Amino acid sequence: MNTEYAETELAEPHLRRLLGTAGLDVEYVSGEGNTLHHRAGNGSLIPVLDFAGGYGSLILGHNHPEIVARARELLDARSPVHAQFSSHPYANRLAAELNRIIHRETGVEEPYYATFANSGAEAIEAAVKHAELDRGARLSALLAETRASAEETRAAVLAGRATVAAPVHERLGVPRPARDEDGIDLLIAEASRHNAEVAGRPPVLLALQGGFHGKLMGSVQLTHNEGYRAPFATLGVRTRFVPMDRPDVLKEVLEQESGTLYELRHRAGRVELAEREHPAYCAFLLEPVQGEGGIRPLSRKFAEDIQEFGRQADCPLVVDEVQSGMGRTGALLASAALGLRGDYYALAKSLGGGLAKASVMLVREARYRPEFELVHSSTFAKDSFSCHIALKVLELLEADGGRLYRQAAERGEALAAMLRRVAAAFPDVVKEVRGRGLMQGFEFHDQSGARSPRLAEAARSGLFGYVVAGHLLHAHAIRTFPTASAVHTLRFEPSVLLTDDEIARLERALTDVCRIVRDQAAERLAVPA
Repeated sequence: MNTEYAETELAEPHLRRLLGTAGLDVEYVSGEGNTLHHRAGNGSLIPVLDFAGGYGSLILGHNHPEIVARARELLDARSPVHAQFSSHPYANRLAAELNRIIHRETGVEEPYYATFANSGAEAIEAAVKHAELDRGARLSALLAETRASAEETRAAVLAGRATVAAPVHERLGVPRPARDEDGIDLLIAEASRHNAEVAGRPPVLLALQGGFHGKLMGSVQLTHNEGYRAPFATLGVRTRFVPMDRPDVLKEVLEQESGTLYELRHRAGRVELAEREHPAYCAFLLEPVQGEGGIRPLSRKFAEDIQEFGRQADCPLVVDEVQSGMGRTGALLASAALGLRGDYYALAKSLGGGLAKASVMLVREARYRPEFELVHSSTFAKDSFSCHIALKVLELLEADGGRLYRQAAERGEALAAMLRRVAAAFPDVVKEVRGRGLMQGFEFHDQSGARSPRLAEAARSGLFGYVVAGHLLHAHAIRTFPTASAVHTLRFEPSVLLTDDEIARLERALTDVCRIVRDQAAERLAVPA
């Protein structure tokens, strides 16, 4: 190896330097359960309690023994990864098992068809692409119907079988001629012009404020954080962001974004101008529990409002379960407890059991377009290794009547109860504790006006949560991070293996942090300024 290049930081050096400022640039060399290890200067292993949990990727913990054993079996059997354009019965079994669980949790029997991918952002983009393909197909069919109806109407007028009423001319703004047959082509042309204008509008994409759906070229435009989105705005589609718990805004959207197409038709010898609803809406994206937005659960009432909006607007709902799904809140789908029924679901992260890079987009039969499978593909998706690992994950979650789901809910409540205790002890330091199951957020009051210059500067620069995370790591051997778009909120997304002793360790560590913030004693932070 060329040592000159090996000693130069070339792999995201700027990020490495930023991590270094908070003491988070640690190399982990092994892990199991909720524990990671890094090496001390003398070569010994230092255990770290991992509450970050791979940003929700480790519902079963690091290197779960049954997942590792299954991976070894697959590798020893030389299970092919690259066997594209062939039969994948294991992928069909995985899709069928996901359907079985979704049907049980939602009470809906309609099948969902699966498109596999490698990451959550890719699954989101597949859902939006599919939704736009479906919208475009419906729009094309509708325009074809209006053109066919116009031609039939024209023929009827020219044959003297239909007359044009004055209101048709008035609505289209076309002067009425002496004879209907002299004006029918102008009416058709004006209706066609209107339809072309309406059909040419960009699709309406909706997402919730605070939502995070990835950082790829398309998905970043669906992510609310302007810091991620704005630099690439010229590349992406327009997204309209809806505030949480604002059904009045949904009504405004329905009034402002909806449109109609004109259809000239004849009934009982009279020409009418009918209105057909324009399929303006591509999709509405939402997370049942916002991850990067600060671990903010969607309320049941607003979920109902969104569901009703989707029905009225004929707008498909894309439910992003990338972080909240796979058992983290006590069920495969966090949305099921809200009564929310998605037209699309995106699952990822823990679907791969902490080893495989696996995700899936599921679309319900009523919106499924088979031609999508010929225009969208992914090299590593739907392979034997990732599908078999995902099947093993589902097997573990479903075992013993769903014992791990119940365990996740119980462990999550124990974690939340502890966080609430700490918050109650430090009301001037902690603003709120919120979340569901093993997805909890711990929000500090804004420290940008703190007496301590270091705490104030960290808050103003958006690094407060990272400074706190660095202290937790070096003073207490606990690993976590702030949420990306709400940097005063620490995230806690451990595995279902979380113990009472691990919760107690975190309680002691957070109590220490809260005392430092209360006392404005930045000099006690383990990471030097």
